[in-house]
Formats: sequence, structure tokens, C-alpha cells
Amino acid sequence: MASVKASLLCGVIAAVLGSAALAFVEDLDDTFKDTRVNDVWLVDFYAPWCGYCKKLEPIWHDVGVELKSSGSPVRVGKMDATAYSGMASEFGVRGYPTIKLLKGDLAYNYKGPRTKDDIVEFANRVAGPAVRALPSKQMFEHMMKRHDVLFLYIGGESPLKEKYNDVASELIVYTYFFSASEEVLPESVSLPELPAVVVFKDGAHFTYDEYEDGSLSSWVNKERFQGYLQIDGFTLYELGETGKLVAIAVVDEKDPMDESFRLKTLIQRVAKEYREHFNRDFQFGHMDGNDYINSLIMGEVAVPSVIILNTSNEQYFLPSEPIQSMEQLVQFINGVLNGSAQAYGGDGIIQRIKRVAFDARSTIMSVFRSSPLLGCFLFGLPLGVISLMCYGICTAESDDGSDDLDALKREGLTDEEEEEEEERQRAVELEGAEDEEEEDAGEKDPEEKKTD
Repeated sequence: MASVKASLLCGVIAAVLGSAALAFVEDLDDTFKDTRVNDVWLVDFYAPWCGYCKKLEPIWHDVGVELKSSGSPVRVGKMDATAYSGMASEFGVRGYPTIKLLKGDLAYNYKGPRTKDDIVEFANRVAGPAVRALPSKQMFEHMMKRHDVLFLYIGGESPLKEKYNDVASELIVYTYFFSASEEVLPESVSLPELPAVVVFKDGAHFTYDEYEDGSLSSWVNKERFQGYLQIDGFTLYELGETGKLVAIAVVDEKDPMDESFRLKTLIQRVAKEYREHFNRDFQFGHMDGNDYINSLIMGEVAVPSVIILNTSNEQYFLPSEPIQSMEQLVQFINGVLNGSAQAYGGDGIIQRIKRVAFDARSTIMSVFRSSPLLGCFLFGLPLGVISLMCYGICTAESDDGSDDLDALKREGLTDEEEEEEEERQRAVELEGAEDEEEEDAGEKDPEEKKTD
């Protein structure tokens, strides 16, 4: 009896917790457009049949609970984009799931990993002011500990500050932006002139120069990553938006080979020691394993090795010989920069056809590897039906075949020849009729023959 009561109590608690979690995520309908204006909303546009949407659902509930319990002003909702397709279209929804933060008249797309912590961090960052003030040295030091990359405007009102505010509103989806007075900076940081925009990363600071670096937006977009970082598929996608080439050491971190460690160290040294030469054009890092790279280039990359990717046009570069020293690595990177290195891949028509074929083959192989029976059903059944249809078409007998053949023969005859052909056909038919009469006469029984 006690165990039954305990089970009932657990069921009640689970139901209460489940309903509480659901209460933190609001189901939205077509009235949302008129009621959303006064609040900041984080919305998941989903489709009921979408597998990725179903995978996101429990994470989305956790996001709602986290933001509500932390006192965030962000309200969390979800909308069936298939049921309210007009509303989804107005918000620019093109795929599922689509996560957007709606703030006044602005809509910010979330493109990061679909984890609770990343989504919550995005919501809190974008929901707040685009530029946050750092009033003291203690606050500056605290933020330096929290952020690997920190953008800071230093100085008073100026046209540069207006540009900085505009860029912050545009790129707040990627990183934080701060402002401070010169007194907040530590004594080790000295600036040639004010106002200035500075990025702190990799244990150093770098100042924006309008004449050398071009637009502030482009500079921020390129500097929002550390000089060297671990790269995965998502990070590589983001790096592609910076316009930089990506130099990657492809290694196996589970295998403690000296070669993998050596290549990682070489890439790190080049990223730091040759920053002035390569930072505008290259991003450096390492990737664990070659599966993603192999699918990207539709080939096989050795592990460990070095590869440089141009994500804008899907080209890639491989060294002509294994990299043994930093001088060789620098020479290889310079060759890519000046165009002397051999480029592979690309986005031409042939490569696109190869990509379609490669993706189709990869999909079929993945289905067969994960579920052989399902693969046989999905691909074997249609092939069997098509085979039966072809067999039926090829072996079918047509009653009109002889007539069609005669018509084809007559098409090439003149009028006189056609008349002769008809007379010949009639004569043949008459002869056939006489033969039948003779056969009938021959088949009379003996009694009838005697009577005759």
C-alpha cells in the first residue's frame, strides 16, 4: 500500500512539474502579431512533423523554465508555422525549427547550437541594451574574465560612437559590446588617441583603424573570434560569415600521437606570431577527426594533416608535402594567399553535380547502416514496383498490333497500289472462304455421303 501511495505521489509531482514547465512556454496563434509589441519574445517556429523540432521540444521547455526562474524579461513561446503559415511568412520563417528573438520592430535570428545554455545566453544578450556600460575597473576586470573576446568603445560622444552603436545593434546576435571611460582601463593598456574601439582577446588588445581595417562592421565581424580555437561543423559555418580562409590542423585528440600535437602547436604559433601578416585573411584552429572535412570536400583527408578551406566558394588547399616545420607552414599559407597553391573543389556546375550525387549516396549509406531493413523497404520496394511495371509494358500483347502494322505498310503506297492491295486482300479472303467450304464438305459423316 505504501508503494502504491509513493507511486501516486511521484506521478502527481511529475504532472505538476510538467504542467509548470509547459506554462513557461506559451502556445502562440495569429493574435500574437498584435499583442507582442510591448514585450520581448523568444519564439520557436516549428512544424509538427519535423524531427529536429521534436528534438528541440524538451530543450525549449528548459529554456522557458530557466528564463522565467532567473527573472528575465524575455517571454518564451512556440508557434506551429504550418497552422499559421501567414504569420510565419511575415517573420521570414524559411525552415524548421526557426528561433527568433523579437524586440520591438526588430527580429533577431538565432543560428547557434540548440542547447539550453547557448539559447538562454543568446536571449539575455540580445534582450538587453546593445551597448552595456562598464562604470569601474572592477566591472571591467570581471567582464574580461567572463568573455574570451570583448569589444569596448572608449571615449565620449562622437561619430565613431554612433557607428559603434549601429554595429552593436546589428551584431549583438554574435557577441557583447561595452563602453567605458579611459579611467576604467588598466595602466598596461595605452591608446594613441581617443575615442577608440578596442577588442581584447588572446591576452592582448587591438585597436580599430578606419583607414587600414575598412568598415567597423566588417572589422568587428572578423575579430569576434579568438585567433586560434577548436573548430567543429557549426563553428566552421560561422567562420564562413567572416570572409576569412580557415587553416585547420586535422587531428585525432583521442590518439596521443606526437604528430597531432606538433601540428596543433605549429598552427597556434603561426596564429600568434604571424598575426600582423595573416589575421585579415586567415582564421586558425584544429578539428578533432576528419569525418566532417571528408564530407565537405567529398574526399579523404589524412589524420593528422593541414588543410585550408575557403567556405565562400567551397575551394580547399592541401600542402604538396607533409608539413614538418613552421617555415613550411608559413610558405604554404603564403602560397594560398598569393594564388600559387593548387586549389581543389569549388562551386562550379561539375562540383554541384558531384555534390548532389555524393549527398544522395551518403544518405542512402547512412540509412542502410542505421537500419538495413528500413533501407531495403524504402529503396527496394519502389525499385520492385518499377521493375514490374517495365516488365508488364515490355511483355504486353496488343490486339491492334497487326492492324497497326497493316496501316504502316499502306502509308507508303500510291492510290492505285492501294486499290490493288485491297483487291489482293479480297481475293485472299475469297480463297479462304472456298477452302473452308471444301473442308466442311469433306467432314460430312458416311450416311450423308451415301445419300448423296
